[in-house]
Amino acid sequence: MTRYDAVEAASYRVAREVSLTGLSSWRDAVAPYFLPGRTVLDLGAGTGLFVRAFGAWFPDVRVVAVEPSADMRSASGLSMLTGDAESVPLPDASVDVVWMSTVVHHVRDLPAAGAELRRVLRPGGVVVLRSLFRERHHGIGLFRFFPEAVRGLSSFPTVREVADGLGFVVRRLEAVPQVTAESLAQKAADVRQEADTLLRSLSAEEFEAGRARLARAALVETGPVVDHLDLLVLGTEKIAAEPAPALKG
Repeated sequence: MTRYDAVEAASYRVAREVSLTGLSSWRDAVAPYFLPGRTVLDLGAGTGLFVRAFGAWFPDVRVVAVEPSADMRSASGLSMLTGDAESVPLPDASVDVVWMSTVVHHVRDLPAAGAELRRVLRPGGVVVLRSLFRERHHGIGLFRFFPEAVRGLSSFPTVREVADGLGFVVRRLEAVPQVTAESLAQKAADVRQEADTLLRSLSAEEFEAGRARLARAALVETGPVVDHLDLLVLGTEKIAAEPAPALKG
């Protein structure tokens, strides 16, 4: 998994973290899995956005955070364990849910990660991902201002590649809206190239041109910035009454 340095970690807090109000649709989307008494592994917890969110939303759920980057762990100000998807520092059958937010595209060895996830999950446990997939990127407004960033999607897996690579089956797949920023002006002020995998694929000239387009739009457009990321729920077996969603890729 990718390890961020101190500069990237600090930029991530500014550019990538979303308010709990903006993420409220995610609270509703994951609530069926975050039942009282369950243990959730936040794998690749970054600067702790969802550790804090889950603590506020689901006070009766225990959250264990694992993050490979020392600088991310430090920037979070939270208690986190050192580890990654290929080496989870938890006992066998110790968690009910594995949560991975914008992480899976950083995982280098999906089969190894899948084996680890099956090891730490209890029977009936699920993997819940919040992610952008290569074939499902049209709900992301970033590409309007930074169209060249689409080429960075080549490093992102498809839904099928994730499910097959990890060795799980798809139980649920849907796009979830979130208020990424209160306005384009806020988005323009907060955008950081080093904090985003897709923006890091741009040249300096491409990034500055995109930032200029964003700034111009912010002068005339009002209202919140709404993006859509996918909720992908994976299980070890299908539910008999639940039809498998059609997948692309």
